[in-house]
Amino acid sequence: MTRPITAGVDGTEESLAALDWAAREAVRRGLPLRVVHAWRYAEALAAADRDTQKRWVSEGVAEAVRTAAERHPGLTVTTDVLEGAPAHALAEAAAGAEMLVLGSRGHGPVVGFLLGSVGQQVIAEAARPVVAVRAGDDPTTEAAGRDVVVGQHGDPEDSAATLRFAFETAAARGASVRAVRAWTLPPVFAYSPGSLRLLDDAGGLEPYERQALAEALEPWRERFPEVPVAEHVEMGSAGQVLLSLSARAQLMVVGRRARRTAVGARIGSVAHGVLHHADCPVAVVPHE
Repeated sequence: MTRPITAGVDGTEESLAALDWAAREAVRRGLPLRVVHAWRYAEALAAADRDTQKRWVSEGVAEAVRTAAERHPGLTVTTDVLEGAPAHALAEAAAGAEMLVLGSRGHGPVVGFLLGSVGQQVIAEAARPVVAVRAGDDPTTEAAGRDVVVGQHGDPEDSAATLRFAFETAAARGASVRAVRAWTLPPVFAYSPGSLRLLDDAGGLEPYERQALAEALEPWRERFPEVPVAEHVEMGSAGQVLLSLSARAQLMVVGRRARRTAVGARIGSVAHGVLHHADCPVAVVPHE
């Protein structure tokens, strides 16, 4: 079954940038584009009944789609106007998609709708990768020799989905992958006798991390031999190391393992920090 690339739109500048990004990616991958708007009936608009409000929404979505279709004449585009809670509707839309692309607003701790409670919930619950794109996203960075930067941690199986997405995206763009593994000095008591033997065999902490990254990358190098790969191992916080590379990246790819708390779903601190502060679009890929 062919999965479309799905873009969530709400008429904002950020979501229109996400729609443009999704359309370009769909053309590169030879996939259809699905455009989704999730809305809720506003009882406060007493002058407009449900059908009228839905018509307004549908007309706005249709205008955005016309613009995307004009820019990409051969692209197959479908639209859906879904009534219901935005987070739930978007997460459901992601389930049948190759990826879900959303707009995100602003840097720093004060963020907008899609990276507020709704966006974070969608990213935490979506079964497929979610890409966050800022307003003013510059398409020229996709053809300027910039890397697709991907964070790798843990064992190879822990990051398999994240690396697959990064390599597939780089292959579609004719880009290189920069794989990043950050490491810190854990307390001595965190080491088991077995891990100490592995470190000793590897020749120390940094060689051990380099070896772990190389092993994680090996199957993806074999599967995508045309994609150039740079290995980046650096001591430091994973979030900070990744952010230091974001200004030179065309896309940042990170994994996530969502956890539930009393106040709802939460994503990990690395994904959260990169989403808020990276200078490029960010793809968050759920662990398999």
